[in-house]
Amino acid sequence: MNKCHCGCEIALRSNEKIVCSLSKCKKSFHYECVQIPLANLKTQKNWKCPECTVQSLALQRSQGKDNTPIKPQCDLNTSEQNVNKKRGTAVAEYDMDEAIENEEDQAEGLFSSIPATLETELRLLIRKLLVEEFSSIRKEMRSFDESLKFFNNQFEEMKKTVSACTEDNKQLRKELDLMQCKVKDLESKVSVMEQDSRQSNIELQNLPEHRNENLVNTMLQLSRVVDYVLSENDIVACNRVQKQNQNSKAPRAVVCRLSNRLKRDNLLAAVIKYNRSHPKEKVNTKLLGYGDNEAPIYISEHLTPSNKSLHAATRIWARENKFKFVWVRNGKIFVRKDENHPAKMVSHVDTLETLVA
Repeated sequence: MNKCHCGCEIALRSNEKIVCSLSKCKKSFHYECVQIPLANLKTQKNWKCPECTVQSLALQRSQGKDNTPIKPQCDLNTSEQNVNKKRGTAVAEYDMDEAIENEEDQAEGLFSSIPATLETELRLLIRKLLVEEFSSIRKEMRSFDESLKFFNNQFEEMKKTVSACTEDNKQLRKELDLMQCKVKDLESKVSVMEQDSRQSNIELQNLPEHRNENLVNTMLQLSRVVDYVLSENDIVACNRVQKQNQNSKAPRAVVCRLSNRLKRDNLLAAVIKYNRSHPKEKVNTKLLGYGDNEAPIYISEHLTPSNKSLHAATRIWARENKFKFVWVRNGKIFVRKDENHPAKMVSHVDTLETLVA
């Protein structure tokens, strides 16, 4: 398809065009671009394009042509000349009318083509501006699209990374739970081993401290009071240990290591028997030769720090839940609600919650 010569660069169809009538031009235009109504399109057989119209007028003016008719001079003496005069006058008048009509058509075409040219130029200018603006917008959209693709790729990578981290976290959590179970198991085994290493030990609480005290003699006196006599050979070591609570004003505990576990168990049994048979005068400082003040002395197995904390927590829990009995046997802690309920061992603080249910 041809294009319109007005500069609109829109494809020109046969039913939309008008062609310049001059053979040397023959340029095609949209009839809308040159402001010709569709109803008058078929009557414009001698139509000239704006460029040819302007060139034609410029050429006529430069040559000094004037279409205004001039009355010819003739001899009035003869009738033949009069006839010729009349004929010439008629022909001249006819040529003048035709020239006037041609001038009017050309002037009308010129004046009608000027607004069309201005409108065409205006349309071209607007189209050019729109093309430039839309071209800039397309570039920005293309840049935005590339940025969006980049961020989308980054998001997908982050999504994959987060998904991988989530899976790793789940696996690590499983491993952590397994390790915690193993640590608890190892702690339990270490606690049992540590407690077994103290199976021959006995601990005395609330025994007053003196600078020149003889703890071996104190243990021998205790054995005589509870009627289970020990010899010095039965006592391997006897000394005081550091307090767990440094702010406590109570005296440091005494730990006595006997020669074997049987000796310890027999001594503890004798103490329990004595306290039951003497409820008003249980083992106290006066019986062991520490003045006239009868302060109670608590004798028990030598527990590890973790078992001591568990024993203390169990005694508090037993008071709150109305359990009558709490005791220690061979480093293990037991509770019993009353005489009609069985004894239950407490191996961990979490075990206490299961006892209520």
